[in-house]
Amino acid sequence: MKQELLEKAWGAIDSERVRQALIDMVDIYSPSGKEEDIQLYLESRLVEAGVAVERQIVEDERYNLYATMGDGPPQLILVGHVDTVPAWNLEEYGAEEEWGVVRGLGTADMKGGCAAMLEAWLVLTCLPEDQRPPVGLLFVVGEEENGDGSARFLEDSKPPWVVIGEPTSLSPCLNHYGYLEVALTTKGYRIHSSLPELGHNAVESMLRFLLLLGREPLFDRDSTKIVYSIREMSSSRAGFVVPDQCETYIDLHLPPGMTPESVQDAIRVCVEKAKDFIPGLNIDLSFEFSAQGYDLGGFGSFSEVLDEVYMQLNLPLRFNPFRSHSDGNLFFAAGCRPMILGPGSLETAHTADEQTSLSEVESAARIYTALCLSCLD
Repeated sequence: MKQELLEKAWGAIDSERVRQALIDMVDIYSPSGKEEDIQLYLESRLVEAGVAVERQIVEDERYNLYATMGDGPPQLILVGHVDTVPAWNLEEYGAEEEWGVVRGLGTADMKGGCAAMLEAWLVLTCLPEDQRPPVGLLFVVGEEENGDGSARFLEDSKPPWVVIGEPTSLSPCLNHYGYLEVALTTKGYRIHSSLPELGHNAVESMLRFLLLLGREPLFDRDSTKIVYSIREMSSSRAGFVVPDQCETYIDLHLPPGMTPESVQDAIRVCVEKAKDFIPGLNIDLSFEFSAQGYDLGGFGSFSEVLDEVYMQLNLPLRFNPFRSHSDGNLFFAAGCRPMILGPGSLETAHTADEQTSLSEVESAARIYTALCLSCLD
């Protein structure tokens, strides 16, 4: 990578433009399935800069945005998802800035990453055509649900290297946990709540099963590294009665090397064992979604670029595993090599205190720019 070219590109990064892009995006409500407004915003920003943007249709009024530059097929693609989880409060999801920190829905996951990628692209677009690297920019929909945006992109393209801007506090993640969503339903017998001995309480059955399941050696986090989280529980609500149904969803984040299928088999065994301990247990089990984790080991010549860039930015270079689910699982399964790297942290993502610092977003823009320019070497 030519240092002079990198310094020229970094010199064009506009802190105020980065700030305004992040605030604009956070102020646009874009939960999964309703991403058109934010895609129109990003498309307009790119078109204004003279970028040719392709709309890649996912379904009616939902589409990815894709742009490329340089000669030949892209060697590296920057990938950001524009959708968020639903707002906790529709009156307070927008951006609030204080002391260089922006709070609001999606600031970390992952509109901060998208703002950094947009800035990197705008800077690279200003270079002479013969100095533009063979890279791509992809803004996808649907990551927070089923990854349908990335799945649609992968039908036509299999880039060799991918950087996904999920929140990692700027730590590059070369290994990525897998994911398994478990759905459980217990069934009971409805009776007036003053006569519980004549019915069968589906909630009690569920609680007893979850206590047994949580004690299984499989879910000892220290030994297996599985992250076990009960995400939702709900029961039938029909007045003053013993509930006859209870539904629970469990998120399991699986360390690289552990297959979702092996964990599914272990949970099925747990269900059969539980029937011997819980009287009248009537339980249905299904696995709604699964994805295999991965360990890249390295990131090719880009690893050397990271060493240089982090030193220049005076940032600590720490490689950590990415413990959440992301579209990285889909890209890896398709034969790509995806690194997860972005501003913000998972600790605040999906919470009412979601936030990211403008300094991290700008640093991410510099890192993305450097990674792209290294494709010229």
